[in-house]
Amino acid sequence: MAPTTTTDSRSGSPTCVARGAPDAAVSFSHVHLYVDAIDDIDTYKNLESQLTEFSSKSINGGDEYQKQTCLDVEKCRELWNSIVRVSTKDSHDSDSGTNNAEADFVPQNRDVVKQLIAGLGFRVTGKRMPGENGIESNTRTVLVTSCDPKGVQVVVTALDSNSAGTGVAKDKYAHFDAGNLKRFYKAHSNRQGIAVLAFTTSSIDTIYSRYQDLHPKLVTPQSMQIYENGTKVLEVYAYYQGEIRKSDADIGTVLRFVEKDTSCTSDDTMPCLLPGLEPVEAIFDPNAQAAYCDHWVSNVVSRTEFLDTLEETLGFTPKVDFNAGVVAAGEAQIESTVTGNDSLLATTETEVALRDQSQVYLPINNALSDVGHVHGFLKEIGQGIQHVASRVKDLPTFVQRGNDYRRITGEGFTFLNIPRSYYGVLMTKHLVNGIPNVGEGIGPNEDVLSSDCAHAVFETCERYGIISSDGAVDLDATRHGILSVLDGKIPARHKQEYDSKKDKVADVILHSRYSNLYSLLRHHLSEESYLKIVRNQILVDVQGEDLLFQIFTSNILQRNVGEEAPFFEFIQRVCSECRETNGCPVAIKPGCGGFGIRNFLTLFLSIEVSKAMLEVSQAKAAGDVDRQTFAQGMVGTFTDQLNESNPILTAISDAMTVEGSLKTQLDLAVSENDDDTVCILQNKLEEASEAKRVGNSKLMGCSKKYKEMMRALRENS
Repeated sequence: MAPTTTTDSRSGSPTCVARGAPDAAVSFSHVHLYVDAIDDIDTYKNLESQLTEFSSKSINGGDEYQKQTCLDVEKCRELWNSIVRVSTKDSHDSDSGTNNAEADFVPQNRDVVKQLIAGLGFRVTGKRMPGENGIESNTRTVLVTSCDPKGVQVVVTALDSNSAGTGVAKDKYAHFDAGNLKRFYKAHSNRQGIAVLAFTTSSIDTIYSRYQDLHPKLVTPQSMQIYENGTKVLEVYAYYQGEIRKSDADIGTVLRFVEKDTSCTSDDTMPCLLPGLEPVEAIFDPNAQAAYCDHWVSNVVSRTEFLDTLEETLGFTPKVDFNAGVVAAGEAQIESTVTGNDSLLATTETEVALRDQSQVYLPINNALSDVGHVHGFLKEIGQGIQHVASRVKDLPTFVQRGNDYRRITGEGFTFLNIPRSYYGVLMTKHLVNGIPNVGEGIGPNEDVLSSDCAHAVFETCERYGIISSDGAVDLDATRHGILSVLDGKIPARHKQEYDSKKDKVADVILHSRYSNLYSLLRHHLSEESYLKIVRNQILVDVQGEDLLFQIFTSNILQRNVGEEAPFFEFIQRVCSECRETNGCPVAIKPGCGGFGIRNFLTLFLSIEVSKAMLEVSQAKAAGDVDRQTFAQGMVGTFTDQLNESNPILTAISDAMTVEGSLKTQLDLAVSENDDDTVCILQNKLEEASEAKRVGNSKLMGCSKKYKEMMRALRENS
């Protein structure tokens, strides 16, 4: 078998990985959540109806929403309240509405089904409810999907309290039986969670045979089930407790494989192939976007052994490595590898690439330190699914809608806080030397203002609310508003100098809101798009000609503040529109845009910043001054690390972009037997690779520096 090139996590140099088994034909199917409770279908359908009515009265069609920066929240909240009041009166249900104020929103103890419905525009499209249509079950289940039911499918199951003592021993569909939830809760410290990762396959017998032969301890007691319509369902435990083959299975998280009998009559009314679900009619919000599975992430004890298991059973091979020392936040360090199959999809159509779910990626994290999020997750919960990521067509609009609907209805998701310094902040040096690529004649090292005048402008902007103390410019600031303040408030001794440069000053102030992003993307986006990204705290990365937009929700399925819990990720892959020398479009690569080395570190740091900020608020509420001081020091240290890492990550990203382009050119030159060009490109490729190695070395040095700073902070607290 042909070897697959990957990157050695110790040296950063290419190595060859021999593939242990041919790829099993698998695609993403669904994720299965186990939760504390599920409401009646009528409750969910009532919420869906309210949201559909709200959408029809507040916005004229999906295209209209994209023309707006955001909704008028106060005006729309009045409309929402009126719809809820009428609906409640008609249904005589005092609890049919949702919270109506942003201030009321608390992420803990929420119904994830309602969050998906209100926050993302998903709908309940399937169910399995005991007592309905003669169903006997000891659990309650709903299927929630986006407006393309063939895309993301979230199966949510809870114990049915009404079935206790009724004689219902087991569900005839093993995957819906209460024993699964009890086993999962026991293995995961009695926590809710993402319990099952499910795949469709045409190779289920082969997969079953490989697990039986190579990893029999991972085969669950129900193993392979064959149901009346010929559908086969195989369930295996995902991880070992310790050493591969020698230790027992970790009986928490499960991998599920579903194969439909193609000789049976197709039932297109049920999007999910999982037997036992019944279809539910759904009307989707025209402003909602379809979502598709992109990657599913595990936190595990042994990353390499899970990689080996997946290679031996599914033929998955490593695609990307995030090395030790690269992903670090203070003392917290992790390693991560993205593994997966090799999809046969070849298309130049962006819509086809968006909808395709045959390319499976499974990133796997393990902790290298006894502090930090991954370590805490493993210690509190055990091995399991950290988060699941889904693709959408237009992420900024998708997130803007989610934020608007949460503020209006009081239901949905909050998202991870990203420091404004990630996007860009104003500093006095920018008012002196300018910001690169801002307007005519305002490049770096070109005078805008004298140092004294620049400080006066900065202080005036801060005093009158144009910028915060850390230099973050108000996102609603306008050129007219900025100049009106400065024209009237700048100290008299600086007035003449300011007046001569005030248009350039306004350019610098406005551009600083997204200056870091602009250095990456330049004219790829409009100012409106940049501001939408900053306003909704979306992460951006570049790989070659491809872009990657990412955002992460706050924890889901979390009962208490501060507890480790899973979360959702949403992304947009903006794939290259390059053309071959013959003028034909280049085929879209699966996973275009990569997995974001910049964003991976930013996520890791932002999780730690959010935890430290929570620690600050809790210490302040408890009156614990020492603890509050320590936590504030952590916030500052993590934020400083993010700021210092940002230009290093940009340099690494730039080197990787050049490296990718040169590799493409080199392949072409080799195919054309152009030896002179091959020699030139090989030298350039070595230079780009050296630049990347230098960047990685600087990043590891930065990580080491902040590791020592955090250790000193902890020891002196």
